[in-house]
Amino acid sequence: MAGQNEGKLNRLNRILPEGFLVDAAWLNAQGYSTSLRSQYLAAGWLEQPTRQVYQRSRTALNWQQVVISLQTLLECDLAVGGRTALELKGYGHYLTCHQTEVHLYGPKRPPTWLNNLPVSAKFVYHNSQRLWAYSVNLGTIATESDSTPDEAEAHLWGQTGQPLFLSSPERAVLEVLDELPDHESFHQVDQLFEGLSNLSPRRLEELLLDCHSVKVKRLFFFFADRHRHGCLSRINKAAIDLGKGKRQLVRGGMLSKPYQITVPRDLDGLQ
Repeated sequence: MAGQNEGKLNRLNRILPEGFLVDAAWLNAQGYSTSLRSQYLAAGWLEQPTRQVYQRSRTALNWQQVVISLQTLLECDLAVGGRTALELKGYGHYLTCHQTEVHLYGPKRPPTWLNNLPVSAKFVYHNSQRLWAYSVNLGTIATESDSTPDEAEAHLWGQTGQPLFLSSPERAVLEVLDELPDHESFHQVDQLFEGLSNLSPRRLEELLLDCHSVKVKRLFFFFADRHRHGCLSRINKAAIDLGKGKRQLVRGGMLSKPYQITVPRDLDGLQ
């Protein structure tokens, strides 16, 4: 029996990378019973950062390990998106934030234990189906030549180069626009667009065609026009449904006549 348990421990060391975590259901499926998990905890071979969650580590847990564990070991259809994806892509200086938040997008909520973990970040879940008709595909490392809008790009993280899947910059920008005006600042987004001159027109067009949100599509064209982005000449704007009627996004704001949305009065050069 001791030899059998030792063999199972060696196998666990192979299938559960150092620092990553899994839940009780995953361990049960792999053949690790409640009693065996208790033995491993007592011996210090496993740690339990929160109830029903297990980790093989001697170091502090960080949010990147949590998300990679969700995306790979636990097979959750989630991508890091919105402002977090843009920060990791190098646009963080445009989107200041006093509290560390990790924005996750997917068709299904992550496990309830996620925000009980001892990490210095708050996980914010967004239902991706509010914006897109498809789920995020985590199976492909996207490139400009072969990607489709539903593929999350792999950002290699840490010394081991584990893939952390993010929304592409094009997708992340639209996700940020969806947060206006309640959870993002018009002025920060305006600064963000000023620095986004190299987005892929093909990706943007495909995303805009599939996007459910009239608000997001109108805001994209408002900011892209405002900053004279070259990608606009390569997007078939006539094919994209911008809806009808006015949208009041800011009380007491100014109306952008081309896009029939209200924006803050102190945005200069209003269109």
